[in-house]
Amino acid sequence: MPREAPYLAVAGVLRTRILAGEWEIGERLPSRARLAEEYGVGRNVMQRAMDRLITDGLLEGRTGSGTYVRIPRERLRLIRSRHRDRGGGAAARSGARERGRANAWDSHSQVRVPAPEEVAERLGISPGDLCVSTRYEFLADGQPVQLSESWEPMAITDGTPIVLPETGPLAGKGVVERMRSIGVVISTVVEVPRPARATGAQAHLLGISVGDLVLQIERTIYDSDGRPVETADMVIPDARREVVYEFGADRP
Repeated sequence: MPREAPYLAVAGVLRTRILAGEWEIGERLPSRARLAEEYGVGRNVMQRAMDRLITDGLLEGRTGSGTYVRIPRERLRLIRSRHRDRGGGAAARSGARERGRANAWDSHSQVRVPAPEEVAERLGISPGDLCVSTRYEFLADGQPVQLSESWEPMAITDGTPIVLPETGPLAGKGVVERMRSIGVVISTVVEVPRPARATGAQAHLLGISVGDLVLQIERTIYDSDGRPVETADMVIPDARREVVYEFGADRP
C-alpha cells in the first residue's frame, strides 16, 4: 500500500491538536519554522500541511501576522432553482428558509466595453463587439457573500431603457424581466460551477484570505431563439455559502 504523503500525516496530527482545543479559537499557532522543527520535517512539508488545514477551514493565514485557529463561520444556504421566485421550491414546501440570499448589493456599470475573446465566445459575438459590463458585490445581512461580473451585448439593448441593468424603469429587476420589456423572451439559463481559489482582489472584496476556496459559476442566459443575451461570472466564498441546486422532475 502507498504510504501517506508526509504533509497529510502532519496535517492530521495538527488537526487532532486543534480539535482537542490545544489552541483556542482565534489563537495564533507557533511559527511554521518552529512546528517544522518540532515534527522533524522540512518547512515545505509544514507549509503544505498548514495550507491543507486552511483549505479545510480550521486555520486562517493573516498576511504579516501568522496563522490562527479560524473562528467558525456559519455557512448560509443559497438555493439555485428555477422555482425560487415562484414560491414552489423545495425550501418553500418544507417550510425551510433560504439562508444567505443577498438582500443588498452595490453595482457599477460601464458601457461600450469591447468584449474580451472568452466573453465574446460565450455570447456568440465577435471579440471587440461592444457590451455593457456590470460588476456586483452582494451582501447578506451586511456580510459580503458573492461577487459577479455580467456582460450584455449592446446590439440587443442599445437605445432601449434597459441598457443599464441598475438604472432606468426596470432597475434591479433581473435579466428575465428587463429583456421581456423589449420583446426578448428568456427560455434557458445554463450554469457551470467550478471550484477555485480566491485571488487577491476577490479575497479583499469578500473579506476572506487569498487562496481560500471559492465556487465560480459561469452563467449564460439564452432567449427563445437560442441567442445568448447575457453571461456572467459569479464568485461565492465556500466558507460563507452552501450552494444548493434544485431541479424539477419531469412528469410522465
